[in-house]
Amino acid sequence: MELPTIILQMLALISGACRDPEKLPGALISCGILEAAVALCLIIFRTPGGIFLHHGKAPFYLYYGILVATVIFGLMEASAGFWVSGDVVGRRAAGKTILWVSILPIVIVAALGGFVIRNVK
Repeated sequence: MELPTIILQMLALISGACRDPEKLPGALISCGILEAAVALCLIIFRTPGGIFLHHGKAPFYLYYGILVATVIFGLMEASAGFWVSGDVVGRRAAGKTILWVSILPIVIVAALGGFVIRNVK
């Protein structure tokens, strides 16, 4: 499956979870694990290119720092999904907040992954 298709499915899962509280834990777990997996794949299999290579060491370390932070956030989001599943009604607000905040790392990973994949020759 291609990355844009996966991102669209994740966004559909997020919007469905905001309407139905029973889907919230599954959305948190799925999105968190997928975020962490994609960021980890970028760390392992793709080296930074373009602007991340030719402007000193700071952008190079920033690239890997962003991806490591995304892996950690994805794992924390998945564990929050398990926490929310214990009391869906009482923890719905916290779960929805985490889910909406997770859109930023999804976009960042997609941008870094798309940028790196396009520059590979």
